[in-house]
Amino acid sequence: MDIIKILANEYKVDLEKDSIHELSLILERREYKKDEIILHRGTISRQMFIIEKGIIRQFYYKDGRDITEHFSSEGNIATCLESLFLKEPTKLLVEAIEPSIIYLLDYEKFKLLCNKYPSINELYQRILEYKLIVSQQKADSWRFESAHERYERFCREYPMVAKRASIAHIATYLLMTPETLSRVRAGVL
Repeated sequence: MDIIKILANEYKVDLEKDSIHELSLILERREYKKDEIILHRGTISRQMFIIEKGIIRQFYYKDGRDITEHFSSEGNIATCLESLFLKEPTKLLVEAIEPSIIYLLDYEKFKLLCNKYPSINELYQRILEYKLIVSQQKADSWRFESAHERYERFCREYPMVAKRASIAHIATYLLMTPETLSRVRAGVL
């Protein structure tokens, strides 16, 4: 299955043939339309989302505005970690911001495969490490970087998203207004 090969390459893990087969059995392929909600606020997240095609965003509402928490595009994995781990309703929503093909990976079945196959366990560890690093880098960026530096980092780290996501979504992700982002992009700030 191509999506598994993409994951193995992305996270630099050599998967055994048997583990690839078993992993393919627990993946569910879904297609989503632009602006379709993949995970609703208040539900318990039971899956990890592997993006084969398209872009999704995780977001929440604050004071009547939607704020983008994270973007994921081809080859990325998205999940609402807190809900997934604690089995509590999520405060986030997950939305396809363009037509997307996503593989749903059942978390409990994935954990069973982690116990069975060392390479799947290694994949899981690398996914979690990546998620933690990205979260820390984002927090540091918000705390220590200027608006211009945050935008440059975003373009460097998410070039496909920078080209394809809306200004409004990118602006909320960078903690800016769309007007401020326009000025940053024009080199005024």
